[in-house]
Amino acid sequence: MTSADHALDVSGVLNAPEFRGPAAAPQPRAPRPPAPVATDAATVLARRHALPPGLWRTGVLAAAAWLALGLLTLLWPNKPIGFSDWNFTEEFGYATLVIAAGFLVIALLGPRAGRVARTLRPAGQWLVASALVLALWEIATAKLAVLPSPFFAPPQSLIDVLHEDWQRLGLSTAYSLRLLANGFVIGALIGFVTGVAVGWSRIAGYWVHPLLRFLGPVPASALLPLAFFFAPSSYVAAVFLVGLATFFPVAVLTWSGVASVGKSYYDVARTLGASERFLVLRVAIPAALPQVFVGLFMGLGASFSVLITAEMMGVKAGLGWYLQWAQGWASYANMYAALLVMAALCSGLITLLFKVRDRVLSWQKGTVKW
Repeated sequence: MTSADHALDVSGVLNAPEFRGPAAAPQPRAPRPPAPVATDAATVLARRHALPPGLWRTGVLAAAAWLALGLLTLLWPNKPIGFSDWNFTEEFGYATLVIAAGFLVIALLGPRAGRVARTLRPAGQWLVASALVLALWEIATAKLAVLPSPFFAPPQSLIDVLHEDWQRLGLSTAYSLRLLANGFVIGALIGFVTGVAVGWSRIAGYWVHPLLRFLGPVPASALLPLAFFFAPSSYVAAVFLVGLATFFPVAVLTWSGVASVGKSYYDVARTLGASERFLVLRVAIPAALPQVFVGLFMGLGASFSVLITAEMMGVKAGLGWYLQWAQGWASYANMYAALLVMAALCSGLITLLFKVRDRVLSWQKGTVKW
């Protein structure tokens, strides 16, 4: 027997079942480490704002809608009005074609469009709807004259107003902003102080609370004749009315916010040695700030409506005065332009107030329902 055969025999005997040792227990596999979770705030924010890949179909639809509006404006002749035609019709048509081309480029770029795409994508359906509304407006006024002139004007007439009368319209907007700022700030400050006093002090609540409930629901515009009679000037009367319209909602909601603060907050602060002033400034007012901002939003809407009424009745400048002037001269296109400026101004102020609210109450995002 060769040495190779002897080795094979030995290995076979050793591998036989009776010569095998006890089977080793299988070793469990080590668990796989969990996938890393992004905890970086910048990473989470980037994922939240990430755009879906591919073509933006709503953007393509918006581009088609604005293209149809431009072709309709340029190729369909206007219905003549006497001996003249609507100005800026071609400019309006070419502008809509440029807008359509911009939407198409953004839609084709997809996520590569960056911040512009992130801004426009949430409003995609509104971009389509706005083109359709402008097309119906154009057809009903300039093309078919279903809505008769001069009471109704096409969209391009607004461009004409902004081109010809931008100085008067801009000056009126500046006067309205000044009047609104003075009245709103004064009314908000007095309303805030009053609300804090009523919510904190029993004596102030006893004397001021009935007056708020009795005089507060009276509309500020109802006091217009008395304000113009007692005030030294029409501007002071308008500031008083705007401030009064702001005062009531701010005072009531500030009082409600201060009065609804839990007593446990005060007890803990007193246990730590807090003074009365500390309780008001560092406990009651911060806890009431969400309701204070609700009152500011309500006051802003009420003050804007009173502002326009006051300017139409006695103030010799502002958007309300511009509306009355345009109506007196039957310049309805100017009136529509002023209404558009009013809507943009009020929307911008509300957006600004939202930004201020988010900044001031950023520390309460975990406890306050936004």
